[in-house]
Amino acid sequence: MGFLDKLFGKKDEPIKSYSDFWNWFLLNEKDFFKVVSSKRSEEIEKSFFNKISPKLAMLKDGYFFLTGMCNDNTAELVLTADGNVTNIVFIEELVNAAPNIAGWKFTALKPAMNIEDVNISMAGYQFNGKNLNFYANETVKYPDEIAITIVHNDLTAENKNQITNGVYIFLDNYLGELEFASNIDTLSIVGLQEVEKELVPIAKLKDFLIWRQKEFIEKYEGVRYDTENDGHTAFEAEVENGNKLFAIINTDLLGWDSKPSHPWVSILTLRYDGSKSNGMPSEDEYGLLDRIQDEMMTELKDIDGYLNIGRQTANGEREIYFACRDFRKPSKIFHEVQQRYSSNFQIEYDIYKDKYWQSFDRFTS
Repeated sequence: MGFLDKLFGKKDEPIKSYSDFWNWFLLNEKDFFKVVSSKRSEEIEKSFFNKISPKLAMLKDGYFFLTGMCNDNTAELVLTADGNVTNIVFIEELVNAAPNIAGWKFTALKPAMNIEDVNISMAGYQFNGKNLNFYANETVKYPDEIAITIVHNDLTAENKNQITNGVYIFLDNYLGELEFASNIDTLSIVGLQEVEKELVPIAKLKDFLIWRQKEFIEKYEGVRYDTENDGHTAFEAEVENGNKLFAIINTDLLGWDSKPSHPWVSILTLRYDGSKSNGMPSEDEYGLLDRIQDEMMTELKDIDGYLNIGRQTANGEREIYFACRDFRKPSKIFHEVQQRYSSNFQIEYDIYKDKYWQSFDRFTS
C-alpha cells in the first residue's frame, strides 16, 4: 500500500502548499466540471464548494470563491478575498500557481464588468447604472485623497444598511475587486435628499478613477525616504485603567510632506499577558518583541517602500506600525510572523488605506 500511496497520492493528505492544492484539484477536476456544468446550485454547493473549502482552509483562512460556466466547454473558478486587502496577495499567488487544465479557467479576484452587465438585486432593491450616481469630494487639506460619494435614488434612513451593502457589492463587481480596494480612499453613500453636488452617472466612475490614479502616480512615482538618520521621540502616558503606555515614534517621518506616496498603513498587533505588570511585557517578552520587529525591518526596508513609523506598548499589546507603498509584501511578512510566533503571542494584523497617515495624528497633536 505504501508504494501505491506514493504512486497515486492520498486524497485526504493535508494541503501544505499551492502545488498540493492544485495536485488535489487535478485528481477531482473532471467530477468538479460535471457539477459546475450541471448549473444546479445545490449540487455545486454540496459536491464542489463543500469539497474545496476545507482544502483551501488548510492553506490559509480567507479564500472565497465563485464558479460558473464561461461557455459550454469551460468552467471558471474565481477566487476572491471578499474585500480583505491582506488576503489579496495569497489569492493572486494561488491562481498564478495553477496548472493549465483543459476545460477550466482560474481567475484571481473578481474582474471588472461593463456597466450594462451589472444589475444587482438585493433586499428588494436594485443597484445598476440607472439608479446610482456619484460625485467627488475634494479638500484643500488632503488634495490627493480620492473621496467619493455614491448616491442611490431609493436610500432612506430606514434602509441605509441594506442600500450600503448593495452599493459595496455593485462596486466590487463593476470596478473589479482589486480596483475597488485600491483606488477609492473614502466612500460615503447617501440618498437624493442629502446630495451636495452635481450628480455624475455611475458609468463615468471608472474613467474618473483612472484619471485620478494616473495623476497620483505621476506625482509620486519614484519617491523614496531614507529613515537612517531620523530622530525618534519616546512617549509615555497613563491610560484610563492606570496602566502605563510607552511608544517610540519616528516623528521626523511624521513630518514628511510626501506621505501619500506610501498610502498603506500596516499594523501588527502582538498580545501578551500584562495583567500583573501594569500592561507591560516581561523582560523575556520585551526581548522577543524587539527581535520580531528587527526581523520584520530586515524584510520591510525603507528603500523598497516600507517605512517603520514606530511602536506602541500598553495594556498587554505591542503594536508595530509601517507605512507602505504596497500592501502585498507586508501581508506576507505579517502572516509569516503570525505563523512563526503563534505559540508566544496572540497575533493579529491589519492593512488599510490612509494616505495622510491620520492614524498617527495622536503623536503629533
